[in-house]
Amino acid sequence: MTTYFLGDTGVLTGRTLRHVTRSVDTIITILITPIAMMLMFVYVFGGAIDTGPVQYIDYMLPGILLITIASGIAYTALRFFVDMKSGIFERFQSMPIARSGVLWAHVLTSLVANLISLVIVVGVTLLMGFRSGAGVLAWLAVAGILPLFTLALTWIAVIAGLSAKSAEGGGAFSYPLIFLPFLSSAFVPTATMPGPLRWFAENQPVTSIVNTIRGLFAQQPVGDDIWIALAWCVGILVVAYVFAMVVYRRKIA
Repeated sequence: MTTYFLGDTGVLTGRTLRHVTRSVDTIITILITPIAMMLMFVYVFGGAIDTGPVQYIDYMLPGILLITIASGIAYTALRFFVDMKSGIFERFQSMPIARSGVLWAHVLTSLVANLISLVIVVGVTLLMGFRSGAGVLAWLAVAGILPLFTLALTWIAVIAGLSAKSAEGGGAFSYPLIFLPFLSSAFVPTATMPGPLRWFAENQPVTSIVNTIRGLFAQQPVGDDIWIALAWCVGILVVAYVFAMVVYRRKIA
């Protein structure tokens, strides 16, 4: 059974990846959002924001990486919705293949596509002056946190894609996720925020993830932030996965 699942999922993942590579306009749109924000913040607002001895491009990169992921999973939800409405799920269910293979194919495609987007965004920041003295272990830690965060949001995207009534609704759920980094330590220090907003910013998941990645890049101690970040990512992943599987089983029943 495991062999069939892995084989079927691999074939279906190849199918969804081909769809992604054929949609160049969508890829460009997904990348334009975080890159445009990065250019605006660094060259327009960066000089007005005091981040101490840290260059602003170094300070805000973790937040841009999370926005890149949030932009990417909007396409995941849309692609999932389109497949559901086209009847392709029903056709696959009538074939002798693993029933969850279709679902996991979309999840793995989201992971691969978002990782490629993250590499491109980091490449752009290097051209803009981003530099890090982080060692191999620090980069590996970042390379572990970002895919974990991507998987957590991808399962939320699956729920949105299964529950949406329209294509626009399938992708619109990502807007609050894109906006969330602005209410965190991603772009400005939380110490500059008013009381209630500061409390929210310091206790929401994005801040701990941003602080962890920023500390790793800067070769600074991350303290408890890394454990809080991992707890948030794993917690969201588990809850979203359970709800997604419940909704999926109801849809294909």
